[in-house]
Amino acid sequence: MRSSEVWAAEEGYRVMTSHFRMYSYRELVKATERFKHELGWGGSGVVYKGILDDDRAVVIKKLENVTRNREEFQDELHVISRINHMNLVRIYGFCSERFHRLLVLEYVENGSLANVLFNSKILLDWKQRFNIALGVAKGLAYLHHECLEWVIHCNLNPENILLDENLEPKIADLWVRTKLLSRSGSKQNVSRARGTIGYIAPEWISGLPITAKVDVYSYGVVLLELVSGKRVFDLIIGEDKTKVHEMLKKFIKMICYRLDNEKSLWLAEFVDFRVGDEFNYLQAKTLVKLAVSCLEEDRKKRPTMESIVESLLSVDLARS
Repeated sequence: MRSSEVWAAEEGYRVMTSHFRMYSYRELVKATERFKHELGWGGSGVVYKGILDDDRAVVIKKLENVTRNREEFQDELHVISRINHMNLVRIYGFCSERFHRLLVLEYVENGSLANVLFNSKILLDWKQRFNIALGVAKGLAYLHHECLEWVIHCNLNPENILLDENLEPKIADLWVRTKLLSRSGSKQNVSRARGTIGYIAPEWISGLPITAKVDVYSYGVVLLELVSGKRVFDLIIGEDKTKVHEMLKKFIKMICYRLDNEKSLWLAEFVDFRVGDEFNYLQAKTLVKLAVSCLEEDRKKRPTMESIVESLLSVDLARS
């Protein structure tokens, strides 16, 4: 057989041992009605909605500017095929024919957290916000601590957190942003990874090696936004995005002072006014304190995602 046929046969064998499969380009053309239903532009290419032959709604992403050769592409797919967690967008399969590189992903009904939280499409109550914080933490903890390889997302933000029909969070955009680190200690060069201004850790700019703590930093920013209902740029004073780390550091110092000296008064004002008084004080304080620890300048002082999950679970029973 030709090399492409051998590769296809190998993939076919792997499909039988997992729920991850290879799709033909023709199948995906049919599913999307010739790529008619465009959903937008993702971090790696154009995204379309499709309906598979089994009537399953999916998202089909055309990967643009894929520089990986077939062997690298296959290696990364092999890792991604084993990633399965309720708080991560499921990748059902892929297409790799000639120059076509496409991913078939789970369709998540309510779109991004950014759209829901900042555009008032749906008013999230306190329980829903806390559940989103917990779900995202669980998803990141799975990537950082439970996968066979360490997986770093590298671009966590509200646009890459999707909400399903029950408003359960699912972390998206794993393909283009995911970086893999061997547990044996040998590290892949992840210095090329790109993040989003406002969510990237300070070591990113200083050129230090990227570790899982960059995701912890991004998670801290997301926590502040979940509690306050405001974008990070609306929380900090000043519009110069190049100084966001400096401004955010001052903001965190102010939060620490107020938490210690103003007790519940400031916290009640910081929580999104749309929630009103319907929030759990202990949980709110825990989220803000976790955000502060996640945003430590020294990454060694930031908590792990495993410890964050434990902290959240400890106050989960305190839901009002």
